[in-house]
Amino acid sequence: MSSHLDAPTRRDATSRRDDLALLVVVVGVLITAVDTTIVVLALPEIQRSFHIGLSSVIWVIISYLFVITLLSTQVGRLGDLFGRVRMYETGFLVFVVGSLACALAWSELSLIVFRLVQGVGGALIAANSGAVIADTFPPERRGRAYGFNSIGFNTGAVLGVVLGGAIVTYVSWRWIFWINVPIGLGAILVARRVLVDRSERQRRSLDWWGMGSVGLGLFGLLWAMVELITTPLDPTIVASLAAGVVLLLVFWRVERRVADPMLDFSLFRVATMTPSLLAALFQSLANFAVLFLLLMYLQGVRHLSPIHASLLLVPGYVIGGIVGPFAGRVADRRGAVLPATAGLAIQVLALVAYAQLGRATSLSYLVGAYVVGAIGAGLFFPSNNSAVMKAAPRESFGVASGLLRTFANVGMVFSFALAILVASTTITRAEAFTIFVGTSSLAPAAAGAFVTGLHAAFYSSTSLMALAAVLSFSRARSGDAPRERASASLRSARPQAPKRRSRRA
Repeated sequence: MSSHLDAPTRRDATSRRDDLALLVVVVGVLITAVDTTIVVLALPEIQRSFHIGLSSVIWVIISYLFVITLLSTQVGRLGDLFGRVRMYETGFLVFVVGSLACALAWSELSLIVFRLVQGVGGALIAANSGAVIADTFPPERRGRAYGFNSIGFNTGAVLGVVLGGAIVTYVSWRWIFWINVPIGLGAILVARRVLVDRSERQRRSLDWWGMGSVGLGLFGLLWAMVELITTPLDPTIVASLAAGVVLLLVFWRVERRVADPMLDFSLFRVATMTPSLLAALFQSLANFAVLFLLLMYLQGVRHLSPIHASLLLVPGYVIGGIVGPFAGRVADRRGAVLPATAGLAIQVLALVAYAQLGRATSLSYLVGAYVVGAIGAGLFFPSNNSAVMKAAPRESFGVASGLLRTFANVGMVFSFALAILVASTTITRAEAFTIFVGTSSLAPAAAGAFVTGLHAAFYSSTSLMALAAVLSFSRARSGDAPRERASASLRSARPQAPKRRSRRA
């Protein structure tokens, strides 16, 4: 009799533990998202503090995103090898250490190096968060969990912008890093009590050749884009672009030959995986630049201060965060295709609306358009994340989660560089940078030219977002791939040598 009475109590305790586990994951996503945007409004103070140039300041942002992009699949593999919860908790620790070091940085080089350390921690958190959710929640509750995870990302992004402006205005830029320390330490303590590692260990090795070739290839392309912001096209930049392309081709060749590749091409044989990952890539490439372009518009054309400009974007983030759990529940009940594709279509409408901005457009129009775009993002992210993890075999949760983060981050990194590059085509590079960081506004003639350039940028993003929507809709024919079929497809696609090695183990 007592066992029947105890059963609901045990279920309630398990549910509370799962909810606390989800809270820890959301906090991890939140603080990594905060550090994606919080540095933006601190750039003028950092530049003045260290007396550094434009390209160095930009690398303070890009270096963090670049490391997360490069390491996501590899640290996801570490989660499969050593335990996803262990790697997730290690990510918090590395992130806290990196934040502490950034707060104590004494030069531009030290700050960029410590941002790289932060990025390692962010990669461990971001790459394993999706896998921890997949291990903790059954498939029918997973979309809802990813919905709450999207709240963490939306909240972190807006907190980064708002806190960045407030901290720089009233305290010191170093506090944008100090605040991560108590939050991260608190999250580590809670994580050690509530997160349970339910994953089976998978025998995997790190793909150093693949990581080196793709890292150098992406760096070559990214370095060339950043240099184009500050200098005209020259042979060095052309050589960097060419080298980047060649190294990415080398990466493709390497991955087809190694036994345990960084980019597991066999995963792309799983139904719905390829369109889901490409949709994440193009959505990120189209959408991440929007934040920076709108801040440049509000500060340079409408003459708002950084903190006032960022506050106008708060309603969008709040509403987008509310939509996330709803979209996740819809994905659980009806599949991911409908909410994900609808979210992308809504974001297309928002981008078209941004392309109509003028020098005297009502600010309420911009706020409304941003809310529409945030609703679209809130529909897309949890649904697409759920689709990827449902399609992935359980033994590859860590790799699939890292792969999704890699595709999204590649879009983010290049979207940021593209935003500044487009802005500098209609005004001088110096003017583009000063309005981006909020240190000056544009004269009427330059403001008109800049608005024209913004229209071209938003229409380009519209095309990319529409492509993401088409890719997302293409999954309608496959539906949600059953995991048994996905596992069989993955096993048949892998080379035999790793299998024999695994059996001997």
